[in-house]
Amino acid sequence: MNSYRQPGLVLTDRHFTVPLDHTDPGVEQIEVFGREVVAASRAGEELPWLVYLEGGPGFGARRFTGAEAWLGRAVKEFRVLLLDQRGTGLSTPANRQTLPLRGGPREQADYLAHFRSDSIVRDCELIRPQLTGGAPWTVLGQSFGGFCAVRYLSSAPEGLSAVLITGGLPSLDAHADDVYRAAYPRIERKVAAHYARYPQDVERAREITAHLAEHRPESAGHRLTPEGFQSLGIMLGGGNGSHQLHYLLENAFVTTPHGTELSDTFQEAVRTANSFAGHPLYALLHEAIYGQDERPTDWAAERVRAEFPQFDAATALKGDGPVLFTGESIHPWHFDVDPALRPLRETAELLATRGGWEPLYDTERLAANEVPVAAAVYHDDMYVDTAHALSTAAAIRGLRTWVTDEFEHDGLRAGGPRVLDRLLALVRDEV
Repeated sequence: MNSYRQPGLVLTDRHFTVPLDHTDPGVEQIEVFGREVVAASRAGEELPWLVYLEGGPGFGARRFTGAEAWLGRAVKEFRVLLLDQRGTGLSTPANRQTLPLRGGPREQADYLAHFRSDSIVRDCELIRPQLTGGAPWTVLGQSFGGFCAVRYLSSAPEGLSAVLITGGLPSLDAHADDVYRAAYPRIERKVAAHYARYPQDVERAREITAHLAEHRPESAGHRLTPEGFQSLGIMLGGGNGSHQLHYLLENAFVTTPHGTELSDTFQEAVRTANSFAGHPLYALLHEAIYGQDERPTDWAAERVRAEFPQFDAATALKGDGPVLFTGESIHPWHFDVDPALRPLRETAELLATRGGWEPLYDTERLAANEVPVAAAVYHDDMYVDTAHALSTAAAIRGLRTWVTDEFEHDGLRAGGPRVLDRLLALVRDEV
């Protein structure tokens, strides 16, 4: 263990060994990393633990600088574990550089099948007694971290003293097709709201899309395509995302000796926004997190998109309608245009066509739940369907919701201490 200080905090880096396959723990071990954080003024005290599960899949826990955002509120009463879920951050990495160590695409896909919420929860249950001496802890789950928290309630509620969920109540029984069939209308609403706020962006988006359809430039090995440009709509799910998207579009073109071209500034911004180099598991496992039966997910977002022809860029350019942005969906072409994903194309295909996924949620156990649970549900969350979330909330005994339109999906980041205060008050029956 390595301990050090930041303003107001004592941090300790912890490394844990867990089985790759919890059903066969003697075969192979991997490492999971967690960063313990405690207020410097309380470092010597016995405090209850809170484990934070980041959104994703595929993102390591946020790297804070001091007692900022919700962490500053949490350390007032908890010892916090910021967990890098398996395959992310400083946990045994899974990416284009490391996955070939597993063998070919088939072996890589088999390996990654162990990186869903069921395995993450089992990791937590191996780690928890090492830190708490066996006492239950509080889980704070953001987005996909909330999916993991609902799995936790389904499989190991004895490990939980309370559960706090922000923007992360999954459907208990929806197939990936259902998830995306609900998603595209939400995305269309977000795009309409963006264009209402910035009407000048309608023509800008059309001009950029037409240029990309004709030229297909590359930036640092990343091919820019109309579909890739449309996927910038993922920004619209955040509180200030519409403004960020507007500023990105405003300097798209530059006049050169060769005529009008896309500016280096724009191309670099798009490449940075669209690259999966830092979180490849997001692309590889994004649909697998919904698998719960014999059916494969089979590129659900791509197939379902065909049901919404208004999202087709070529069709939009032929008429005079707006080019619609997309977001929060993964498509086969991602593995063609992104150099961080290109070597993993066949692995992704094998995961997409994989069936026989283990059910993730125990509805009977959730209906009999005794763990205090509170969930922030964002009124028109672009990433997690509100109707699905509220249906799940009703299915978990005792769960209390805070439904709000004050924040978008990134409410925990934007609202910080206030969001955490509200959820803690709900699980403690103080409001």
